[in-house]
Amino acid sequence: MADRILVLYGSYRSDRAGIRLADYTVRTLNARGFEAELIDAKQVDLPMLDRMYKEYPAGEAPEAMETLAGKIREADGFVFVTGEYNWGMQPGLKNLTDHFLDEWFWRPAGIVSYSAGRLGGARSALVWHGTLAEMGMVVISSSVTVGPIAKTLDENGNPTGDAGQSLERSFSRFADDLSWWMEAAKRQKERKAPPF
Repeated sequence: MADRILVLYGSYRSDRAGIRLADYTVRTLNARGFEAELIDAKQVDLPMLDRMYKEYPAGEAPEAMETLAGKIREADGFVFVTGEYNWGMQPGLKNLTDHFLDEWFWRPAGIVSYSAGRLGGARSALVWHGTLAEMGMVVISSSVTVGPIAKTLDENGNPTGDAGQSLERSFSRFADDLSWWMEAAKRQKERKAPPF
């Protein structure tokens, strides 16, 4: 059975350039033999955080939250595709992520960031690194930064020009790193139960 990866994306903007990168991520991971699925915060449409999933009595969480909790628990790893908003993280993706906690534990996560500028969302990725680690994930050291996104991926999410070639090179290493950590996490859980 192929490793299952959730690709989480969080822009709510009407003209979302980052969806190109999210689609590229899913398509490229699937081509490498993974079972990748896009989780689009805008489509899931959870409300602003009031009650976390774990705070609902069993069977009483909203349907979208219940469905997503199951998908998170079944995943072998995660990729967070995030834009940079004023040196920070996308609020839509952060809101979606914060609805869950235990569900994220003991699996690796990778960060793919983007922006219109040349730093490719690196400042957002830095903030996400600490957040994901605090939420119980092992954040891999490889990262992918894409900027300017419109000169890296065309409207269909296909790499274009020198920037697109650079993305393909960095994404290959990123995917190898994530795969290694997913295998390591699965083997460790078979050998020894997590401590909590």
